[in-house]
Amino acid sequence: MGWWPFKKSVTVSETKAELTDPDSDSWAALVAGLAPSASGVAVTADSAMACAPVNAAVSLITGAVGTLPCKLYRTTSKGKEPAPDAPAAFLAHKEANDWQSAGKVRELVTTDALLHGDGYAFVNKVSGRPVEILYLPRHKVTVEYLDSGEPRYTVGKRRYKSDSIIHIQAPSLDGKCGVGLLRSGRDAIGLAILLERTSARLFRNNSRPGGLLSVKGSLKPAAAKHILEMWNATNGGDNVGSVAIVDNDASYTSAAFNSVDSQQLEQRNFAIAEISRLTRVPVTMLQELSHGTFANTEQQALQFLQLCLLPWLKAWTDAYRRTLLSKDERSEYSFDFTVDDLLRADTATRAEAYAKFRSMGVMTANDVRRLENMEALPGGDTLDNPYTSTGQQTTHE
Repeated sequence: MGWWPFKKSVTVSETKAELTDPDSDSWAALVAGLAPSASGVAVTADSAMACAPVNAAVSLITGAVGTLPCKLYRTTSKGKEPAPDAPAAFLAHKEANDWQSAGKVRELVTTDALLHGDGYAFVNKVSGRPVEILYLPRHKVTVEYLDSGEPRYTVGKRRYKSDSIIHIQAPSLDGKCGVGLLRSGRDAIGLAILLERTSARLFRNNSRPGGLLSVKGSLKPAAAKHILEMWNATNGGDNVGSVAIVDNDASYTSAAFNSVDSQQLEQRNFAIAEISRLTRVPVTMLQELSHGTFANTEQQALQFLQLCLLPWLKAWTDAYRRTLLSKDERSEYSFDFTVDDLLRADTATRAEAYAKFRSMGVMTANDVRRLENMEALPGGDTLDNPYTSTGQQTTHE
């Protein structure tokens, strides 16, 4: 659909000078992605996403950004009202292009921004009107900044202003170059990866013998092998835990984990907490529930929206406003994410809130039914108080 100025596939290639020149952008990117962390583990996008807590945090953020509805609203004298028929509304809420939904493009761009610091998408326009949004891999885009701070984007051999490129950034100091998890959290992610590997090695085949069978005197290899086979046959497999019989002055000593080995769980929980601090995803949402309760888990879900998710949603609404709306339209239209589903409490709490809104005359019966995905009822659009018998009714338009 529409005109697409970029090639379908671009082969990434760096010259020898770019890879060996410490001042080049390619060298900086290479070092940032492959330099070992303090734990000695090289942290890359693949290795980071293979780490369970990092994968969970990134998936939570990008999944929420991709699934929450983003709608276009028109400002009127009565407030804001949805404007679903505008082309910009369709691109932000439903289909970004012929093969990707709006949510999928947001998910891809946000993933790049989270891990690497910057994510990009191209807004294809015909006669000044947006017709599709196309995800741009990071390596296809070069950013330059004018003296005024305004960015210019180069894709292939074409240059674009900021009204054609959606640029989502992770938090940064100068506002020009986002700092993603692979840089800001390299040491914490490296530690989490190292602890996962250590735990796997520790428990692989128990990492050590289950015990020590001692026999007085020296044994030939064949005799030692025979004793081991007999021991495993009588006390291994399904016979574990049965009574052991030893002869020839043999003795058995059980081997136990030392204090460092037994703290693997605590160490891994600490690593999960570090990932939580980096991404601002509450630790209970990463399934570390050692200090989780029903009360604080619900509050941390609210914290996820307010402290972690809202900055990303604000970045997207700003980007949509800049690229999908003309300067004249920006004073009349605005984008907003619908976050009601994230704020839904349990049934009893919702019912109590609805009852208060009904008694205050803020919501009608049909307003409540719409929030609960129920069909509207005849006569349900009046702002009457169901807890009084005054008979006063006000139609809600």
